Amino acid sequence: MAVNHVKRAFKYRFYPSDAQAAELSRTFGCVRKVYNMALAARTEAWTRRERVNYNQTSAMLTVWKKTEELAYLCEVSSVPLQQTLRHLQTAFTNFFGKRAKYPHFKSRRKSRKSAEYTTSGFRFRDGKLTLAKMPEPLDIVWSRPLPEGAKPSTVTVSQDAAGRWFVSMLCDDPSVKPLRANGNAVGIDVGLDHLLTLSTGEKVTNPRHERKDRVRLAKAQRNLAKKTKGSANRNKARLKVAEIHARIADRRRDGLHKLTTRLVRENQTLVIEDLTVRNMVKSRTLARAISDAAWSEFRSMLEYKAAWYGREVIAVDRWFPSSRLCSACGTLQDKMPLSVRTWTCDCGTTHDPDVNAAKNLLAAGRAVAACGAGVRPQRSTPGGQSAMNQEVTRREP
Repeated sequence: MAVNHVKRAFKYRFYPSDAQAAELSRTFGCVRKVYNMALAARTEAWTRRERVNYNQTSAMLTVWKKTEELAYLCEVSSVPLQQTLRHLQTAFTNFFGKRAKYPHFKSRRKSRKSAEYTTSGFRFRDGKLTLAKMPEPLDIVWSRPLPEGAKPSTVTVSQDAAGRWFVSMLCDDPSVKPLRANGNAVGIDVGLDHLLTLSTGEKVTNPRHERKDRVRLAKAQRNLAKKTKGSANRNKARLKVAEIHARIADRRRDGLHKLTTRLVRENQTLVIEDLTVRNMVKSRTLARAISDAAWSEFRSMLEYKAAWYGREVIAVDRWFPSSRLCSACGTLQDKMPLSVRTWTCDCGTTHDPDVNAAKNLLAAGRAVAACGAGVRPQRSTPGGQSAMNQEVTRREP
Protein backbone atom coordinates (compact mmCIF):
# COMPACT_ATOMS: atom_id res chain seq x y z
CA MET A 1 0.00 0.00 0.00
CA ALA A 2 1.46 3.36 -1.02
CA VAL A 3 2.11 5.90 1.74
CA ASN A 4 0.87 9.43 1.08
CA HIS A 5 3.34 11.95 2.44
CA VAL A 6 2.45 15.51 3.34
CA LYS A 7 3.62 18.14 0.87
CA ARG A 8 5.44 20.76 2.90
CA ALA A 9 7.21 23.99 1.93
CA PHE A 10 10.60 24.72 3.48
CA LYS A 11 11.53 28.38 3.31
CA TYR A 12 15.08 29.69 3.56
CA ARG A 13 16.78 33.01 3.20
CA PHE A 14 19.54 33.36 0.61
CA TYR A 15 22.00 36.01 -0.50
CA PRO A 16 22.28 36.32 -4.30
CA SER A 17 25.28 37.69 -6.12
CA ASP A 18 24.83 40.88 -8.12
CA ALA A 19 24.42 38.86 -11.33
CA GLN A 20 21.86 36.52 -9.70
CA ALA A 21 19.92 39.45 -8.23
CA ALA A 22 19.77 41.13 -11.64
CA GLU A 23 18.62 37.91 -13.31
CA LEU A 24 15.91 37.32 -10.71
CA SER A 25 14.72 40.93 -10.90
CA ARG A 26 14.37 40.56 -14.69
CA THR A 27 12.46 37.33 -14.15
CA PHE A 28 10.08 38.99 -11.68
CA GLY A 29 9.40 41.75 -14.19
CA CYS A 30 8.77 39.32 -17.03
CA VAL A 31 6.47 37.19 -14.87
CA ARG A 32 4.43 40.28 -14.00
CA LYS A 33 4.33 41.41 -17.65
CA VAL A 34 3.15 38.03 -18.95
CA TYR A 35 0.51 37.72 -16.23
CA ASN A 36 -0.90 41.17 -16.95
CA MET A 37 -0.90 40.64 -20.73
CA ALA A 38 -2.64 37.29 -20.40
CA LEU A 39 -5.19 38.74 -17.99
CA ALA A 40 -5.88 41.62 -20.39
CA ALA A 41 -6.31 39.16 -23.28
CA ARG A 42 -8.70 36.98 -21.31
CA THR A 43 -10.68 39.99 -20.09
CA GLU A 44 -11.01 41.35 -23.62
CA ALA A 45 -12.12 37.94 -24.87
CA TRP A 46 -14.68 37.73 -22.08
CA THR A 47 -16.28 40.99 -23.25
CA ARG A 48 -16.80 39.24 -26.61
CA ARG A 49 -18.37 36.28 -24.78
CA GLU A 50 -15.37 34.09 -25.54
CA ARG A 51 -13.39 31.99 -23.11
CA VAL A 52 -9.60 31.73 -23.23
CA ASN A 53 -7.91 28.91 -21.32
CA TYR A 54 -4.33 28.15 -20.30
CA ASN A 55 -3.43 26.45 -23.59
CA GLN A 56 -4.46 29.49 -25.59
CA THR A 57 -2.51 31.92 -23.37
CA SER A 58 0.51 29.62 -23.67
CA ALA A 59 0.24 29.89 -27.47
CA MET A 60 -0.03 33.67 -27.09
CA LEU A 61 3.21 33.68 -25.07
CA THR A 62 5.01 31.95 -27.94
CA VAL A 63 3.81 34.65 -30.32
CA TRP A 64 4.74 37.45 -27.92
CA LYS A 65 8.31 36.18 -27.65
CA LYS A 66 8.73 36.43 -31.43
CA THR A 67 7.86 40.12 -31.53
CA GLU A 68 10.59 42.74 -31.43
CA GLU A 69 8.91 44.63 -28.61
CA LEU A 70 8.72 41.60 -26.29
CA ALA A 71 11.87 39.78 -27.38
CA TYR A 72 13.32 40.32 -23.88
CA LEU A 73 10.98 37.60 -22.60
CA CYS A 74 13.37 35.08 -24.19
CA GLU A 75 16.20 36.27 -21.93
CA VAL A 76 14.74 34.66 -18.81
CA SER A 77 13.72 31.08 -18.07
CA SER A 78 10.45 30.08 -19.71
CA VAL A 79 9.41 27.96 -16.71
CA PRO A 80 8.29 30.84 -14.42
CA LEU A 81 6.43 32.41 -17.35
CA GLN A 82 4.46 29.22 -17.95
CA GLN A 83 3.81 28.89 -14.22
CA THR A 84 2.32 32.37 -13.97
CA LEU A 85 -0.12 31.43 -16.76
CA ARG A 86 -1.12 28.37 -14.73
CA HIS A 87 -1.63 30.59 -11.68
CA LEU A 88 -3.86 32.84 -13.76
CA GLN A 89 -5.87 29.81 -14.88
CA THR A 90 -6.30 28.82 -11.22
CA ALA A 91 -7.44 32.35 -10.38
CA PHE A 92 -10.12 32.20 -13.09
CA THR A 93 -11.19 28.73 -11.96
CA ASN A 94 -11.69 30.04 -8.43
CA PHE A 95 -13.56 33.07 -9.79
CA PHE A 96 -15.98 31.02 -11.86
CA GLY A 97 -16.39 28.67 -8.89
CA LYS A 98 -17.38 31.72 -6.80
CA ARG A 99 -14.49 31.13 -4.40
CA ALA A 100 -12.64 34.36 -5.22
CA LYS A 101 -13.01 37.75 -6.84
CA TYR A 102 -12.08 38.51 -10.43
CA PRO A 103 -8.25 38.41 -10.92
CA HIS A 104 -6.56 41.80 -10.74
CA PHE A 105 -3.48 43.11 -12.48
CA LYS A 106 -0.09 42.87 -10.79
CA SER A 107 1.45 46.16 -9.67
CA ARG A 108 5.15 46.89 -9.99
CA ARG A 109 5.23 48.54 -6.57
CA LYS A 110 2.64 46.67 -4.54
CA SER A 111 2.50 43.10 -5.84
CA ARG A 112 4.63 40.34 -4.40
CA LYS A 113 7.84 39.72 -6.32
CA SER A 114 8.08 36.00 -6.94
CA ALA A 115 8.82 33.36 -9.56
CA GLU A 116 8.02 29.66 -9.44
CA TYR A 117 10.25 26.99 -10.98
CA THR A 118 9.26 23.37 -11.63
CA THR A 119 11.75 20.51 -11.88
CA SER A 120 12.78 21.46 -15.41
CA GLY A 121 13.79 24.93 -14.21
CA PHE A 122 16.27 24.07 -11.45
CA ARG A 123 18.88 21.53 -10.37
CA PHE A 124 19.20 20.32 -6.77
CA ARG A 125 22.28 18.19 -6.13
CA ASP A 126 24.45 17.65 -3.06
CA GLY A 127 22.51 20.23 -1.09
CA LYS A 128 23.02 22.96 -3.70
CA LEU A 129 20.23 24.64 -5.65
CA THR A 130 20.94 26.07 -9.10
CA LEU A 131 18.21 27.87 -11.05
CA ALA A 132 17.87 27.98 -14.84
CA LYS A 133 19.93 30.67 -16.59
CA MET A 134 22.35 30.77 -13.63
CA PRO A 135 25.82 29.19 -13.67
CA GLU A 136 26.29 29.30 -9.87
CA PRO A 137 24.12 27.82 -7.08
CA LEU A 138 22.28 30.09 -4.67
CA ASP A 139 23.97 30.99 -1.38
CA ILE A 140 21.27 29.59 0.91
CA VAL A 141 21.32 29.80 4.71
CA TRP A 142 20.20 26.30 5.70
CA SER A 143 18.47 27.24 8.96
CA ARG A 144 16.94 23.74 9.18
CA PRO A 145 17.59 20.56 7.20
CA LEU A 146 15.33 19.25 4.48
CA PRO A 147 13.78 15.81 5.10
CA GLU A 148 16.24 13.02 4.40
CA GLY A 149 16.30 12.20 0.70
CA ALA A 150 13.91 15.04 -0.13
CA LYS A 151 13.67 16.16 -3.74
CA PRO A 152 11.90 19.52 -4.26
CA SER A 153 9.05 19.37 -6.76
CA THR A 154 8.76 23.15 -7.08
CA VAL A 155 10.96 26.05 -6.02
CA THR A 156 9.61 29.56 -5.45
CA VAL A 157 11.99 32.50 -5.25
CA SER A 158 10.70 35.74 -3.76
CA GLN A 159 11.83 39.12 -2.49
CA ASP A 160 9.92 40.94 0.24
CA ALA A 161 9.38 44.67 0.67
CA ALA A 162 12.40 44.88 2.98
CA GLY A 163 14.66 43.61 0.17
CA ARG A 164 15.23 40.16 1.70
CA TRP A 165 15.49 37.17 -0.65
CA PHE A 166 13.79 33.86 0.10
CA VAL A 167 13.55 30.48 -1.56
CA SER A 168 10.73 28.06 -0.77
CA MET A 169 11.07 24.37 -1.64
CA LEU A 170 8.02 22.11 -1.81
CA CYS A 171 8.92 18.58 -0.73
CA ASP A 172 7.33 15.39 0.54
CA ASP A 173 7.86 15.23 4.31
CA PRO A 174 7.58 11.63 5.59
CA SER A 175 8.19 12.82 9.16
CA VAL A 176 4.70 14.38 9.35
CA LYS A 177 2.40 11.58 10.50
CA PRO A 178 -0.90 11.43 12.38
CA LEU A 179 -0.37 11.60 16.14
CA ARG A 180 -1.76 9.04 18.53
CA ALA A 181 -5.33 9.91 19.51
CA ASN A 182 -5.53 11.17 23.09
CA GLY A 183 -9.22 12.06 23.48
CA ASN A 184 -8.49 15.59 24.72
CA ALA A 185 -10.81 18.39 23.56
CA VAL A 186 -10.47 22.11 24.12
CA GLY A 187 -12.56 25.18 23.40
CA ILE A 188 -10.64 28.25 22.23
CA ASP A 189 -11.96 31.79 22.62
CA VAL A 190 -9.87 34.49 20.90
CA GLY A 191 -9.61 37.98 22.31
CA LEU A 192 -7.56 41.15 22.56
CA ASP A 193 -6.75 41.43 26.28
CA HIS A 194 -5.64 37.80 26.05
CA LEU A 195 -4.83 36.32 22.67
CA LEU A 196 -6.49 33.01 23.58
CA THR A 197 -8.55 31.71 26.46
CA LEU A 198 -8.92 27.94 26.72
CA SER A 199 -11.77 25.99 28.25
CA THR A 200 -9.23 24.58 30.72
CA GLY A 201 -8.90 28.06 32.22
CA GLU A 202 -5.50 28.80 30.66
CA LYS A 203 -5.05 32.27 29.22
CA VAL A 204 -2.40 33.07 26.60
CA THR A 205 -1.02 36.58 26.81
CA ASN A 206 -1.45 38.78 23.76
CA PRO A 207 2.14 39.76 22.79
CA ARG A 208 0.95 42.88 20.88
CA HIS A 209 3.96 42.87 18.54
CA GLU A 210 2.81 45.91 16.58
CA ARG A 211 2.31 47.99 19.72
CA LYS A 212 5.85 47.26 20.91
CA ASP A 213 7.32 48.71 17.71
CA ARG A 214 4.69 51.41 17.20
CA VAL A 215 6.96 54.31 18.23
CA ARG A 216 9.79 53.15 15.94
CA LEU A 217 7.35 52.56 13.11
CA ALA A 218 5.71 55.98 13.47
CA LYS A 219 9.11 57.70 13.48
CA ALA A 220 10.20 55.81 10.35
CA GLN A 221 6.92 56.63 8.59
CA ARG A 222 7.24 60.34 9.42
CA ASN A 223 10.77 60.28 8.04
CA LEU A 224 9.51 58.60 4.86
CA ALA A 225 6.77 61.20 4.40
CA LYS A 226 9.35 64.00 4.31
CA LYS A 227 11.41 62.49 1.48
CA THR A 228 11.06 63.55 -2.14
CA LYS A 229 9.24 60.99 -4.25
CA GLY A 230 11.54 59.08 -6.56
CA SER A 231 14.71 59.99 -4.64
CA ALA A 232 17.31 57.55 -3.33
CA ASN A 233 16.75 58.82 0.20
CA ARG A 234 13.07 58.01 -0.06
CA ASN A 235 13.91 54.47 -1.11
CA LYS A 236 16.19 54.10 1.93
CA ALA A 237 13.44 55.42 4.20
CA ARG A 238 10.92 53.05 2.58
CA LEU A 239 13.20 50.09 3.27
CA LYS A 240 13.47 51.16 6.90
CA VAL A 241 9.69 51.13 7.26
CA ALA A 242 9.51 47.76 5.51
CA GLU A 243 12.16 46.30 7.84
CA ILE A 244 10.12 47.26 10.90
CA HIS A 245 6.97 45.75 9.40
CA ALA A 246 8.93 42.57 8.56
CA ARG A 247 10.25 42.36 12.13
CA ILE A 248 6.70 42.61 13.50
CA ALA A 249 5.35 40.01 11.07
CA ASP A 250 8.23 37.58 11.71
CA ARG A 251 7.78 37.67 15.48
CA ARG A 252 3.99 37.32 15.17
CA ARG A 253 4.29 34.35 12.80
CA ASP A 254 6.88 32.63 14.99
CA GLY A 255 4.66 32.97 18.07
CA LEU A 256 1.60 31.64 16.27
CA HIS A 257 3.54 28.65 14.92
CA LYS A 258 4.71 27.66 18.40
CA LEU A 259 1.25 28.16 19.90
CA THR A 260 -0.71 26.27 17.24
CA THR A 261 1.76 23.38 17.21
CA ARG A 262 1.39 22.98 20.98
CA LEU A 263 -2.40 23.06 20.83
CA VAL A 264 -2.56 20.50 18.04
CA ARG A 265 -0.13 18.14 19.76
CA GLU A 266 -1.97 18.30 23.08
CA ASN A 267 -5.58 18.01 21.89
CA GLN A 268 -7.53 15.67 19.64
CA THR A 269 -10.43 18.10 19.08
CA LEU A 270 -10.12 21.88 18.92
CA VAL A 271 -13.24 24.08 18.86
CA ILE A 272 -13.03 27.67 17.65
CA GLU A 273 -15.50 30.39 16.69
CA ASP A 274 -16.22 31.11 13.04
CA LEU A 275 -15.41 34.84 13.12
CA THR A 276 -15.69 37.13 10.08
CA VAL A 277 -12.44 38.98 10.68
CA ARG A 278 -12.62 40.87 7.37
CA ASN A 279 -15.77 42.60 8.65
CA MET A 280 -14.47 43.11 12.18
CA VAL A 281 -11.39 45.03 11.00
CA LYS A 282 -13.70 47.68 9.55
CA SER A 283 -14.11 48.99 13.09
CA ARG A 284 -12.12 52.22 13.44
CA THR A 285 -11.41 51.59 17.13
CA LEU A 286 -10.45 47.90 17.04
CA ALA A 287 -9.05 47.36 13.54
CA ARG A 288 -5.42 47.85 14.57
CA ALA A 289 -5.63 45.54 17.57
CA ILE A 290 -7.52 42.83 15.66
CA SER A 291 -5.01 42.92 12.81
CA ASP A 292 -2.14 42.64 15.29
CA ALA A 293 -3.78 39.61 16.93
CA ALA A 294 -3.91 37.84 13.51
CA TRP A 295 -6.94 35.67 14.27
CA SER A 296 -7.29 34.55 10.65
CA GLU A 297 -3.67 33.42 10.47
CA PHE A 298 -4.11 31.56 13.76
CA ARG A 299 -7.12 29.67 12.40
CA SER A 300 -5.36 28.87 9.12
CA MET A 301 -2.34 27.42 10.94
CA LEU A 302 -4.54 25.45 13.31
CA GLU A 303 -6.53 23.88 10.47
CA TYR A 304 -3.66 22.76 8.26
CA LYS A 305 -1.65 21.41 11.19
CA ALA A 306 -4.69 19.52 12.43
CA ALA A 307 -5.00 17.97 8.97
CA TRP A 308 -1.33 16.98 9.08
CA TYR A 309 -1.51 15.28 12.48
CA GLY A 310 -4.96 13.69 12.35
CA ARG A 311 -6.69 16.16 14.65
CA GLU A 312 -10.11 17.78 14.23
CA VAL A 313 -10.94 21.50 14.18
CA ILE A 314 -14.60 22.43 14.64
CA ALA A 315 -15.76 25.98 13.84
CA VAL A 316 -18.88 26.99 15.74
CA ASP A 317 -21.45 29.32 14.16
CA ARG A 318 -20.50 32.96 14.69
CA TRP A 319 -24.00 33.77 16.03
CA PHE A 320 -23.73 31.27 18.87
CA PRO A 321 -23.99 33.38 22.11
CA SER A 322 -21.00 31.81 23.81
CA SER A 323 -20.32 34.79 26.08
CA ARG A 324 -23.96 35.15 27.23
CA LEU A 325 -24.66 31.53 28.13
CA CYS A 326 -24.00 30.14 31.59
CA SER A 327 -21.80 27.08 31.07
CA ALA A 328 -23.18 25.57 34.30
CA CYS A 329 -26.97 25.81 33.84
CA GLY A 330 -27.44 27.07 30.26
CA THR A 331 -29.24 30.30 31.18
CA LEU A 332 -29.00 32.92 28.42
CA GLN A 333 -28.24 36.47 29.55
CA ASP A 334 -29.84 39.40 27.71
CA LYS A 335 -26.53 41.16 27.15
CA MET A 336 -22.89 40.89 28.11
CA PRO A 337 -20.82 44.08 27.51
CA LEU A 338 -17.11 43.69 26.78
CA SER A 339 -16.33 45.76 29.87
CA VAL A 340 -17.73 43.06 32.20
CA ARG A 341 -14.86 40.98 33.56
CA THR A 342 -16.83 38.78 35.99
CA TRP A 343 -20.51 37.98 36.29
CA THR A 344 -22.68 35.77 38.46
CA CYS A 345 -25.51 33.69 37.04
CA ASP A 346 -28.85 33.23 38.81
CA CYS A 347 -27.73 29.68 39.60
CA GLY A 348 -24.98 31.15 41.79
CA THR A 349 -22.02 30.36 39.50
CA THR A 350 -19.48 33.16 39.08
CA HIS A 351 -17.88 33.30 35.63
CA ASP A 352 -14.89 34.76 33.93
CA PRO A 353 -16.51 35.77 30.59
CA ASP A 354 -13.63 34.49 28.43
CA VAL A 355 -13.28 31.14 30.21
CA ASN A 356 -17.06 30.73 30.19
CA ALA A 357 -17.17 31.45 26.44
CA ALA A 358 -14.44 28.86 25.79
CA LYS A 359 -16.37 26.25 27.80
CA ASN A 360 -19.54 27.00 25.85
CA LEU A 361 -17.66 26.73 22.55
CA LEU A 362 -16.35 23.32 23.59
CA ALA A 363 -19.86 22.11 24.48
CA ALA A 364 -21.26 23.53 21.24
CA GLY A 365 -18.47 21.95 19.20
CA ARG A 366 -19.28 18.54 20.67
CA ALA A 367 -22.92 19.09 19.72
CA VAL A 368 -21.93 19.98 16.16
CA ALA A 369 -19.79 16.84 15.93
CA ALA A 370 -22.63 14.71 17.31
CA CYS A 371 -25.10 16.13 14.76
CA GLY A 372 -22.63 15.62 11.92
CA ALA A 373 -22.73 19.25 10.83
CA GLY A 374 -19.11 19.25 9.71
CA VAL A 375 -16.16 21.51 10.41
CA ARG A 376 -17.38 24.67 8.70
CA PRO A 377 -20.82 25.81 9.87
CA GLN A 378 -23.54 26.50 7.32
CA ARG A 379 -23.96 30.12 6.24
CA SER A 380 -27.67 29.55 5.54
CA THR A 381 -29.98 26.68 6.32
CA PRO A 382 -32.91 26.31 3.88
CA GLY A 383 -35.80 24.46 5.45
CA GLY A 384 -34.58 24.50 9.02
CA GLN A 385 -31.99 25.48 11.61
CA SER A 386 -28.35 24.55 11.65
CA ALA A 387 -27.22 22.04 14.27
CA MET A 388 -25.68 24.91 16.22
CA ASN A 389 -28.88 26.96 16.35
CA GLN A 390 -30.83 23.87 17.38
CA GLU A 391 -28.46 23.37 20.27
CA VAL A 392 -28.89 27.00 21.36
CA THR A 393 -32.66 26.60 21.30
CA ARG A 394 -32.50 23.49 23.46
CA ARG A 395 -30.28 25.19 26.04
CA GLU A 396 -32.49 28.25 26.50
CA PRO A 397 -34.69 28.09 29.61
